[in-house]
This record gives sequence, C-alpha cells and structure tokens, in this order.
Amino acid sequence: MADFSRLPGPNADLWDWQLLAACRGVDSSLFFHPEGERGAARSARENSAKEVCMRCPVRAECAAHALAVREPYGVWGGLTEDEREELMGRARNRLITAAPTTAPAASVTSMTTSAASTASATATGRPIAERT
Repeated sequence: MADFSRLPGPNADLWDWQLLAACRGVDSSLFFHPEGERGAARSARENSAKEVCMRCPVRAECAAHALAVREPYGVWGGLTEDEREELMGRARNRLITAAPTTAPAASVTSMTTSAASTASATATGRPIAERT
C-alpha cells in the first residue's frame, strides 16, 4: 500500500501537473494489473500503458511523484512497479556505498530524491550513467 504520510497536503499547485497527463480519461485498468496477471499478458498491458506515458508532457513529474510516495502498484511516468523498485534499490545502494562506515545510514528522503532524479532523467530521455 502507498505511504500516504509522504503525500503533500491539499495544495492544487502540487497536483496541477495531473491535469495535463496523457492518461486522463484512459481506463485505469491499462495502468494497474488485475489479480493474477503474469507473463505475456502483463508485458503487453504494461507496454500499452508505457505508450501512453511516452507521449505525456508530465511524464517526469509523474515518475518523480510515484517514487517520492513509493507507489507500489501500476505504471507511473512510464515506469513499472519493478522498474521503480530497481531505481529505488540503485539509489539506496549508491548511498550505502558512498556513506562512510561510521556515519549513520542515509535518510529515506535522500534515497527518494536520488531515485526521483534518476526517474526524471529516465523519463525525459537523458542518459543515465548507472543505466545498464
């Protein structure tokens, strides 16, 4: 379940980007898998959802939002659940590797910010050094 405590309060300025989203009016079942969906069916649905995302003017904002609130389900900003988890893991690993052994662990906010930056670069098509 999403961590709602990380969501910003009711401030239209923070949410207005959603009004420009290419997915507005598209059936949400395209972006969220039904129970038990696997394999080729899931890949086909995710690819169709990503096609909508690729023409979206707010793709980067969407991906950054999904990473910031740790959205566990669906395709957001052209990133699947697994892709977001991978980005968060990369950010976590970079912070752990970069942190001195005597320093406390990096904050979750730093990990989220790093992963959101990576997602934003991914969504906008800019090259990412860590990308394999």
